Amino acid sequence: MIVVREVSPDEWESLREVRLAALLEAPYAFDSTYAREAPFTREQWRARIARGVTFFACLPGIQEPAGLAGVYVEDGAPDVVSLWVRPSARGNGVGEALITATADWARASDHKALFLWVTESNAPARALYERCGFALTGEKQPLRSSTALTEIRMRLPL
Repeated sequence: MIVVREVSPDEWESLREVRLAALLEAPYAFDSTYAREAPFTREQWRARIARGVTFFACLPGIQEPAGLAGVYVEDGAPDVVSLWVRPSARGNGVGEALITATADWARASDHKALFLWVTESNAPARALYERCGFALTGEKQPLRSSTALTEIRMRLPL
Protein backbone atom coordinates (compact mmCIF):
# COMPACT_ATOMS: atom_id res chain seq x y z
CA MET A 1 0.00 0.00 0.00
CA ILE A 2 1.28 3.43 -0.95
CA VAL A 3 1.38 5.91 1.92
CA VAL A 4 1.02 9.57 0.98
CA ARG A 5 1.71 12.18 3.61
CA GLU A 6 2.22 15.91 3.87
CA VAL A 7 5.81 17.15 4.12
CA SER A 8 6.60 19.27 7.19
CA PRO A 9 9.07 22.19 7.19
CA ASP A 10 11.41 20.11 9.35
CA GLU A 11 11.76 17.66 6.44
CA TRP A 12 13.41 20.24 4.21
CA GLU A 13 16.51 18.05 3.72
CA SER A 14 14.40 15.16 2.44
CA LEU A 15 12.54 17.51 0.12
CA ARG A 16 15.87 18.86 -1.12
CA GLU A 17 17.14 15.35 -1.88
CA VAL A 18 14.01 14.28 -3.74
CA ARG A 19 13.57 17.54 -5.64
CA LEU A 20 17.20 17.62 -6.77
CA ALA A 21 16.98 13.97 -7.85
CA ALA A 22 13.91 14.90 -9.91
CA LEU A 23 15.67 17.84 -11.55
CA LEU A 24 18.64 15.63 -12.48
CA GLU A 25 16.56 12.70 -13.75
CA ALA A 26 13.97 14.67 -15.73
CA PRO A 27 15.24 18.20 -16.46
CA TYR A 28 12.78 18.52 -19.36
CA ALA A 29 9.82 18.21 -16.98
CA PHE A 30 10.36 21.12 -14.63
CA ASP A 31 10.22 24.88 -14.74
CA SER A 32 13.56 25.06 -12.92
CA THR A 33 17.00 23.48 -13.03
CA TYR A 34 19.34 21.55 -10.77
CA ALA A 35 21.92 24.36 -11.08
CA ARG A 36 19.37 26.91 -9.85
CA GLU A 37 18.08 24.91 -6.87
CA ALA A 38 21.16 23.00 -5.65
CA PRO A 39 22.54 26.06 -3.82
CA PHE A 40 19.23 26.82 -2.05
CA THR A 41 19.60 27.38 1.67
CA ARG A 42 17.70 25.72 4.49
CA GLU A 43 15.47 28.78 4.65
CA GLN A 44 14.68 28.61 0.93
CA TRP A 45 13.69 24.93 1.17
CA ARG A 46 11.54 25.60 4.21
CA ALA A 47 9.89 28.53 2.39
CA ARG A 48 9.14 26.22 -0.54
CA ILE A 49 7.31 23.86 1.82
CA ALA A 50 5.44 26.75 3.47
CA ARG A 51 4.36 28.20 0.11
CA GLY A 52 1.66 25.57 -0.36
CA VAL A 53 1.35 21.89 0.41
CA THR A 54 3.82 19.18 -0.56
CA PHE A 55 3.28 15.44 -0.38
CA PHE A 56 5.65 12.49 -0.29
CA ALA A 57 4.52 9.06 -1.44
CA CYS A 58 6.25 6.02 0.07
CA LEU A 59 6.14 2.38 -0.93
CA PRO A 60 5.96 -0.31 1.75
CA GLY A 61 9.31 -1.27 3.23
CA ILE A 62 11.22 1.51 1.46
CA GLN A 63 12.52 4.38 3.56
CA GLU A 64 13.10 7.03 0.90
CA PRO A 65 10.13 8.76 -0.72
CA ALA A 66 9.08 7.16 -4.00
CA GLY A 67 7.75 10.47 -5.28
CA LEU A 68 6.55 13.94 -4.49
CA ALA A 69 3.97 16.48 -5.58
CA GLY A 70 3.04 19.93 -4.41
CA VAL A 71 0.16 22.33 -4.79
CA TYR A 72 0.56 26.10 -4.94
CA VAL A 73 -2.43 28.41 -5.10
CA GLU A 74 -1.89 31.44 -7.31
CA ASP A 75 -4.63 33.85 -8.36
CA GLY A 76 -7.12 31.61 -6.54
CA ALA A 77 -6.31 28.52 -8.63
CA PRO A 78 -4.55 25.45 -7.18
CA ASP A 79 -1.75 24.14 -9.40
CA VAL A 80 0.01 20.79 -9.06
CA VAL A 81 3.75 21.45 -9.15
CA SER A 82 6.85 19.26 -9.08
CA LEU A 83 5.11 15.92 -9.46
CA TRP A 84 7.81 13.29 -9.88
CA VAL A 85 8.11 9.56 -9.26
CA ARG A 86 11.46 7.81 -8.92
CA PRO A 87 12.13 5.62 -11.97
CA SER A 88 12.38 2.55 -9.71
CA ALA A 89 8.87 3.22 -8.36
CA ARG A 90 7.10 3.94 -11.64
CA GLY A 91 4.27 1.63 -12.61
CA ASN A 92 3.23 1.06 -8.98
CA GLY A 93 0.47 3.67 -8.71
CA VAL A 94 2.62 6.31 -7.02
CA GLY A 95 1.69 9.05 -9.50
CA GLU A 96 -2.01 8.29 -9.15
CA ALA A 97 -1.72 8.33 -5.34
CA LEU A 98 -0.02 11.73 -5.45
CA ILE A 99 -2.66 13.16 -7.80
CA THR A 100 -5.38 11.83 -5.50
CA ALA A 101 -3.73 13.54 -2.51
CA THR A 102 -3.43 16.86 -4.34
CA ALA A 103 -7.04 16.68 -5.56
CA ASP A 104 -8.30 15.77 -2.09
CA TRP A 105 -6.39 18.72 -0.62
CA ALA A 106 -7.79 21.12 -3.25
CA ARG A 107 -11.33 19.81 -2.74
CA ALA A 108 -11.04 20.14 1.05
CA SER A 109 -9.85 23.72 0.49
CA ASP A 110 -13.10 24.44 -1.42
CA HIS A 111 -11.57 24.66 -4.89
CA LYS A 112 -13.71 23.57 -7.82
CA ALA A 113 -10.82 22.54 -10.09
CA LEU A 114 -7.17 21.56 -9.95
CA PHE A 115 -4.71 22.68 -12.62
CA LEU A 116 -1.22 21.80 -13.80
CA TRP A 117 1.26 22.56 -16.54
CA VAL A 118 2.99 19.64 -18.26
CA THR A 119 5.67 19.64 -20.93
CA GLU A 120 3.88 18.93 -24.19
CA SER A 121 6.39 16.24 -25.18
CA ASN A 122 6.19 14.40 -21.82
CA ALA A 123 3.84 11.64 -23.01
CA PRO A 124 4.04 9.47 -19.85
CA ALA A 125 3.09 12.39 -17.59
CA ARG A 126 0.28 13.46 -19.91
CA ALA A 127 -1.07 9.90 -19.94
CA LEU A 128 -1.00 9.80 -16.12
CA TYR A 129 -2.89 13.08 -15.87
CA GLU A 130 -5.47 11.99 -18.45
CA ARG A 131 -6.01 8.69 -16.56
CA CYS A 132 -6.63 10.78 -13.44
CA GLY A 133 -9.29 12.87 -15.20
CA PHE A 134 -7.35 15.95 -16.33
CA ALA A 135 -8.22 17.50 -19.70
CA LEU A 136 -6.44 20.05 -21.85
CA THR A 137 -7.46 23.70 -21.42
CA GLY A 138 -5.96 24.91 -24.71
CA GLU A 139 -3.40 27.12 -22.93
CA LYS A 140 0.30 26.86 -23.86
CA GLN A 141 3.49 28.59 -22.80
CA PRO A 142 7.23 28.11 -23.21
CA LEU A 143 8.96 26.20 -20.41
CA ARG A 144 11.04 28.81 -18.55
CA SER A 145 13.97 26.45 -17.92
CA SER A 146 14.14 25.48 -21.63
CA THR A 147 12.25 27.77 -23.99
CA ALA A 148 12.66 25.17 -26.76
CA LEU A 149 9.97 23.16 -24.93
CA THR A 150 6.29 24.01 -24.60
CA GLU A 151 4.06 23.44 -21.59
CA ILE A 152 0.35 22.78 -21.88
CA ARG A 153 -2.21 23.43 -19.17
CA MET A 154 -4.58 20.76 -17.90
CA ARG A 155 -7.60 20.96 -15.60
CA LEU A 156 -9.32 18.47 -13.32
CA PRO A 157 -12.87 19.35 -12.21
CA LEU A 158 -13.35 18.59 -8.51
